[in-house]
Amino acid sequence: MIDLHCHILPGIDDGAGELADSIAMARQAADDAIQAVCATPHIRHDHDVRIDEIEVRAADLASELERQAVPVSVLPGGEVAETVVEGLDDGELRRVALGEGRWILLEPAPGALSDSLERRVEQLAARGHRSLIAHPERHLAEDLADRLVRLVLQGALIQATAEFFVREETAPGMLALAERGLVHVLGSDAHSSRFGRPVRISPALEVLGGVDLLRPHLDWIARDAPGAIVSGGDLAAPFEPR
Repeated sequence: MIDLHCHILPGIDDGAGELADSIAMARQAADDAIQAVCATPHIRHDHDVRIDEIEVRAADLASELERQAVPVSVLPGGEVAETVVEGLDDGELRRVALGEGRWILLEPAPGALSDSLERRVEQLAARGHRSLIAHPERHLAEDLADRLVRLVLQGALIQATAEFFVREETAPGMLALAERGLVHVLGSDAHSSRFGRPVRISPALEVLGGVDLLRPHLDWIARDAPGAIVSGGDLAAPFEPR
């Protein structure tokens, strides 16, 4: 499995505080049979992340994990706020894309989803990028599902946060999105080994196995789609949004 959304790089944003925390997060991933983690530091105005350092930092962490025999690879990426997309040049977009430089993990602006997110998806497509919409469950509104359907019809895919499928208070809402075909891939969105969400995906996959629409496609959700995304491939979901 591949975790497409994880703040595992040490000392770069509000994720892992230092190398030991990053290594502990990678050990969590290995315990869950996650073989690769996309390092996705925040690319937005309130975090001073230097885009040109991400690839080197990811490679340095990967080397340390190899040295310590932690069987997890680290891929470069970023969690790109919709508010900064227009200010990034083509080279910067490639460097913050997941893996091989085509798919952008796109963070919606706070609050309900708006037309601006659809415009950003369109702008990214015009520049040769596909969009993966991050954690839609943070943007609850009456029209959330309908807006997600429109984004999928534009060519975007949806990344849901795995841990919210197993928390009693959030599971019903997550399942409602899944039943409408609005969950394509999972990410941990983990920020530390010491608090918050763990680097873990498999329990959420078990929950998705109870959704009739998605049950035949769990391998696609867990492996095929993430693999295509980090390799920069084209990708179409095997199920339609409802």
